[in-house]
Amino acid sequence: QVQLVESGGGLVQPGGSLRLSCAASGNGFSVYNMRWARQAPGKQRELVATITSGGTISYIDSVNGRFTISRDNAKNTVYLQMNSLKPEDTAVYYCNAFRNFPTGFRDYWGQGTQVTVSS
Repeated sequence: QVQLVESGGGLVQPGGSLRLSCAASGNGFSVYNMRWARQAPGKQRELVATITSGGTISYIDSVNGRFTISRDNAKNTVYLQMNSLKPEDTAVYYCNAFRNFPTGFRDYWGQGTQVTVSS
């Protein structure tokens, strides 16, 4: 079982920056692949960035070059550094831990943190 708690959201002006954190408790954080996803009002949740247990990173096109995902296994924490923020980045951002174990697929989500980009 893994519990995830996001923090770092808030109100920022266009062009500004925020750093989101996701603290994990429970066992085996380092073996999980981690993702950040977001959901804007009236829209489906979309995956934003992924970092695997082995450190492979990927982003959706709309944030590539502006967002950076990283993880610190010693602190059981994954981060999302968001620069050059745009109004269309406004959403609730969620942290996700997932892995396909021999015993089955494990998938955990945090409660989300609101990011609002507005002047």
